[in-house]
Amino acid sequence: MTEYEAGQIKSNGRTKGTWNVKKGFPHMQERGVIMDVTTVEQAKIAERAGAVAVMLLDKLPYDIRKSGGIARTASCALFEEIRSHVTIPIMMKCRIGHVGEARIIEEVGADCIDESEVLTPADTEHHIWKHDFRTPFVCGCTDLGSALRRIEEGASMLRSKGEPGTGDVKHAIVHFNRIKEELRKIHAARNEPHELMKYAREFKVSYDIVKKTAELGRLPVTIFAAGGIATPADAAFMMSLGCDGIFVGSGIFKSEDPQVRAQAVVLACTFYDHPNIVLQAQKMVNEKLSMDGIDMDISVDEARWEIRGSNI
Repeated sequence: MTEYEAGQIKSNGRTKGTWNVKKGFPHMQERGVIMDVTTVEQAKIAERAGAVAVMLLDKLPYDIRKSGGIARTASCALFEEIRSHVTIPIMMKCRIGHVGEARIIEEVGADCIDESEVLTPADTEHHIWKHDFRTPFVCGCTDLGSALRRIEEGASMLRSKGEPGTGDVKHAIVHFNRIKEELRKIHAARNEPHELMKYAREFKVSYDIVKKTAELGRLPVTIFAAGGIATPADAAFMMSLGCDGIFVGSGIFKSEDPQVRAQAVVLACTFYDHPNIVLQAQKMVNEKLSMDGIDMDISVDEARWEIRGSNI
């Protein structure tokens, strides 16, 4: 029996990964950069730059915003082609609530499933019950309540929703600061059961998960920053706020210097607490070659992806 097989259990006739196995995968990605890719060449660039994993999409978030229409999960044939060219883990996105897409992603052999608001939501009232899958899930969150709801559903990794494809990092910053403030509040109330019960009702989660999180003083799973990260400085700043790693995509591959920029973002993420190294990383990129940004403050609310699934 392999080590992986030993970490599996049988439930309802299906092979399922244990919680420790599901938490272990994102834990191994910590202090790293996961890059959105749409082609084999982009995946190769990500691997050469030092990315810890890639996230496969049909289109980059920037292009999804520009093209509109319905965004679905990426091609399984493309997944298999990329798998034959890179050695790092490959994640894939499915639509919120789309169990069918998630089952296909699991069957093709993806290392992690992202139930993502970047794609067009399939269910506006429910997320996927992730405990039914052997593959780990990552989900977006904007505050502590949505984070804990996703964990109770079985997500073993979280990320800020930000506003992917915009090059505007402020939304991810707002999310992380909001989560940190709410964590501070429940940590201060960790010895007050009545207060914790109020938070459980407010967050629409169980008392037990609120109590555990309050005692830890942090989320009980890995959390990355995502959405609008486009420069080494962005990556270093998000790491300094306390996230465990970085998702980046359009900021790399919609720029005119993707290989250099990818390397610079990885460098800044890894050495975020060394300003001299972050400076060297920032010097590597040319702002004139950056992607064109999108200011979401002048867009209609419906154009914001952070609201997709946030109230579920």
